[in-house]
Amino acid sequence: MDISIHASFLPHNDADAALAFYRDILGFEVRKDVAFGGMRWITVGPVNQPATSIVLHPPAASPGITDEERRTIAEMMAKGTYAIITLATPDLDGAFARLQAGGAEIVQEPIDQPYGVRDCAVRDPSGNLIRINQLR
Repeated sequence: MDISIHASFLPHNDADAALAFYRDILGFEVRKDVAFGGMRWITVGPVNQPATSIVLHPPAASPGITDEERRTIAEMMAKGTYAIITLATPDLDGAFARLQAGGAEIVQEPIDQPYGVRDCAVRDPSGNLIRINQLR
């Protein structure tokens, strides 16, 4: 079977802040920016990987979500426990320096993990946890 990851979804609670983070700090290209009903869906991705995207979406846009579920999602996003994505780079220290200079919330500086991965962790403006692994 030939299957690839086409898109992953991360929630945002501020479209402009999310756009600035993923475009200006991480250097992703904007592929789509769609507004509907007072909400925005922004599709971004690595410049050299046109077939792989992250869709930044309003978390409460799904039909059938109750007000209580919306509150729970907002609370989890604020704590950074709702969504996570792991990225990878051949230059972890350079990526970390760019994130730090861009004002990203630092969760973990680059470190060699006991399970064999060197990585760091930050949060995007919506609280999503982003782990970045060093490619070896």
